[in-house]
Amino acid sequence: MEFKKLMPYREALTLLLNDVTEIQDVEHVPLDEALNRVLAQDIISEFDVPPFDRSAVDGYAVRAEDTFQAREYSPIELKVIEEVPAGESPKMKVTSGTAIKVLTGAKIPEGANAVIMQEMVKREGEKIYVLRPVAPGQNVAFKGEDVKKGEVILRKGTILRPQDLAMLKALGIKSVPVKRKPRVGIIITGSELVEEPSEDAFEEGKIVETNSIMLKSLVHKFFGEPILYGVIPDEEDKIREAIKKAKRECDLVLVTGGSAFGDKDYAHRFVKLLFHGTTIKPGRPIGYGERVFIMSGYPVAVFAQFHLFVKHALAKMVGARDYEVKLRAILEDDVPSQLGRHEFVKVLYRDGKAKVIKKKGSGIISSLVESNAYLEVPEDSEGYRRGEEVWITLY
Repeated sequence: MEFKKLMPYREALTLLLNDVTEIQDVEHVPLDEALNRVLAQDIISEFDVPPFDRSAVDGYAVRAEDTFQAREYSPIELKVIEEVPAGESPKMKVTSGTAIKVLTGAKIPEGANAVIMQEMVKREGEKIYVLRPVAPGQNVAFKGEDVKKGEVILRKGTILRPQDLAMLKALGIKSVPVKRKPRVGIIITGSELVEEPSEDAFEEGKIVETNSIMLKSLVHKFFGEPILYGVIPDEEDKIREAIKKAKRECDLVLVTGGSAFGDKDYAHRFVKLLFHGTTIKPGRPIGYGERVFIMSGYPVAVFAQFHLFVKHALAKMVGARDYEVKLRAILEDDVPSQLGRHEFVKVLYRDGKAKVIKKKGSGIISSLVESNAYLEVPEDSEGYRRGEEVWITLY
């Protein structure tokens, strides 16, 4: 009864994203520390990659026209005038009737326009017998084929992957400009929470606290630096002070517990909220204001609230692009829903199909463990039928 009117999910998300601003602080970090960081500016190549024409195979640099008549039953004879390992420049020039041996990555000698693989020749002393023809440009990686000088290689907002770091190293870049990680305060509330399971704790009705490790991991994954302010008992003054301290020290604050209107739900009282209570399921009591999220205490609801709200805020704060992986999948089950409810449905994606995880309940952590993606059912839909193709988002 306390939520007499729930704000539609998209309206709440828009309010959130309009309130959050992009961090302007930039750090330069070594490539070894740049994985999953967000680029703060475009990266432009200062030279061609490769910087010269080079061999793509181990073989012999030749003039392609010298090989056009080569056949296994009628090979073409060429004289080997030099052997060039990778990392050294050829000293000789390829002319008609000659060849120079090159290894993969070696610079193409002047006069050559192709490389014939060593498997396609027979060698006898200083002569080779070409068994098959090669075309001009065959087995040659041309200058600038990978990257051209002045080309934008990686754009601002890119989330750096291992292959991006390899590209940066190829360009001679030792450190890279990235956005500062938002400092995200995590406050866990609840007098019923303990750190470890025990018979005595269970006898007293205690619950093992799990939200902190999950939220720290999610914040790490989505560009932030988590700062844990501990588990705070359901005491009004302590919760007020923890929120005040976290707001002062952090860019964003996540508070779990206290989002509803029970006698011990204090957290929402200390923040001027832009919204409180939305159409999402699970996790409808979520509130947000003053860079503070008031979240549920149940882990499945917290997980859904993070993906539906918090990660989008963090992505905007660092200017991240393409931070979600969305796929089309065929549903293996019906997904009924009610109009007016934006539902977060856990699924297991495999081989192009999405199997709905049937376990229900905001405290059932195993339902998250058994899933690897989620399906969103918007407020204006009554759900989906088995066999329908839908969009899912990987965790």
